[in-house]
Amino acid sequence: MTTKLAWFVSTTLLAAVAMGMMFPMAWMVVLSLKNNPEQYASLADMLWAPWTTVNFSDALTSDNFVRYFANSVLVASAVTIGNVVFCLMVGYAFARRRWPGKKVLFATILGVLVIPPQVIMIPLYRLMVEFGWINTYWALIVPWLVTPFGVFLVRQYVESIPADLEDAARLDGAGEWYILFRIVLPLSRPVLTVLAIYIFLGNWNAFLFPFLFVNDEVHRTLPVGLAFYIGKQSIDWGHLMAGAAISAIPILLLFIIFQRRIIEGLTAGALKE
Repeated sequence: MTTKLAWFVSTTLLAAVAMGMMFPMAWMVVLSLKNNPEQYASLADMLWAPWTTVNFSDALTSDNFVRYFANSVLVASAVTIGNVVFCLMVGYAFARRRWPGKKVLFATILGVLVIPPQVIMIPLYRLMVEFGWINTYWALIVPWLVTPFGVFLVRQYVESIPADLEDAARLDGAGEWYILFRIVLPLSRPVLTVLAIYIFLGNWNAFLFPFLFVNDEVHRTLPVGLAFYIGKQSIDWGHLMAGAAISAIPILLLFIIFQRRIIEGLTAGALKE
């Protein structure tokens, strides 16, 4: 009886938490399927009002939405690929190589993790101006190709890989690049998948720095484009929620496709034999 009661309580709590997490997304979908949802006086009136997909068609055909979407795909994909490659190399170097000052440098990287991104906003903006990268893709991609979190995550994972595999490859005449990309990389796929999802999600939803570095519509990303649905006097909730729903589709697809890899990466190293 005690076991059944505990199961019931835990299931109820988990269901309540899941409903609380799903409610904002459900509310977003409801608003996106209503024509001018701000006109309704009550929730009941809005729910009983006719459903429509006009907000989605308007969002896709107006205000360069497709361009913003493509820019977000380009920027998020480039930054993700860069982090997977460079964080793997840097994390492997910290885990396996020895050189003077390695501990100090790694401690510096860990220290960067506690610094809020807003602190570097002005220095980074001045650097982009000096490089002439304002209103270019370079400003949206290059500063984020390597992240301290990614270096730390990969370094911790590589340290859990037996070094005997690499030593055996060296005895067979394998070079360091061969060992890195043919031995360490396949074994690090779970953590690299988690890193890729984390980086893609962060850059897909990034607003502050794309808003700061880009002033034209050609290079504007999707979160910045959606912000223009918010006016000084009113908010176009229908089109804003439709655009937000479309922008959430890639993230949902990534999670569905790589769900198993994500769970493997999060649980890797949790159990020791």
